[in-house]
Amino acid sequence: MFRQSAHLLALRRHPLFRGLPESATGALGQASCSRRLAAGTPLYHQGDPAGHFFILVSGQLKLHRHGADGQEHVQGIVRPGGVVGETLLYHEHPQHLLSASALRDSLVIRVHNASYRALLASHPQLYPALLARLSQRLNQRLEDIDNLASSNAHHRVARYLMRRQLGAGGVVELDVPKRLIASKLGIQPETLSRILHRLSEAGLIRVEKQQIEILDTAALAAFVHDAANQGCTSPRRSAASRAGSAESPSASKGRGPSPRRNGCGGVSSSRRVGGGIGTGSGSSGSRSSQ
Repeated sequence: MFRQSAHLLALRRHPLFRGLPESATGALGQASCSRRLAAGTPLYHQGDPAGHFFILVSGQLKLHRHGADGQEHVQGIVRPGGVVGETLLYHEHPQHLLSASALRDSLVIRVHNASYRALLASHPQLYPALLARLSQRLNQRLEDIDNLASSNAHHRVARYLMRRQLGAGGVVELDVPKRLIASKLGIQPETLSRILHRLSEAGLIRVEKQQIEILDTAALAAFVHDAANQGCTSPRRSAASRAGSAESPSASKGRGPSPRRNGCGGVSSSRRVGGGIGTGSGSSGSRSSQ
């Protein structure tokens, strides 16, 4: 009885179901079930039929797929409250495009797609929450694609830290192994460690065990913004740019003439990034760091 009550409570509190009358939530409870996963246990595999979606109540899930090279490529980490598989609700022949497995002991609620579609038909006020989630997922995927295609390893790491920082203190909890973060960013683990070390030397972050504290949020945000826009830049060199040029006293020898200035009085972005921490020089082995 307690498990059933906790199950229904989790459904009522979730944004996809919040506001439903108790009778409707009870009916949904009959069309769903809880499942516990031990760490390392797969939830579903790439290519499996997708007749259900899943809500993560506790624990952590890894979304991944294997490429033509046979290597695992991490696509995302799901934390409590997250949903997987809901993007296939209205697909004619739904199949999971990714695999999902538990990174740690987890509890999920499995919801039958047809039952949720019937619920949406009888309670259309739920549609905005679903559409908002799907829109957010689409925008995130587009941003991930753009990040991998148009930025180098340093900018990917900086963007990741900006997204993950918590509260006003700017603290990033490393709640998953660094190798998974590196895979998500399309770089090698040693490349990630090197970049974090350079950002630390530049005074932008402090790494302490499983936490990264962002010491200069403005400088890190400016670094990410400059990478995204590749336009007019400030004449003042950022701490991030100084870090790259300070990695070796001899690094600047033989580089040729000073970076030319753009029309706004700043350093031309492509040349400035090439001589600073934004270079791909520390990205040996990354899949698309250039």
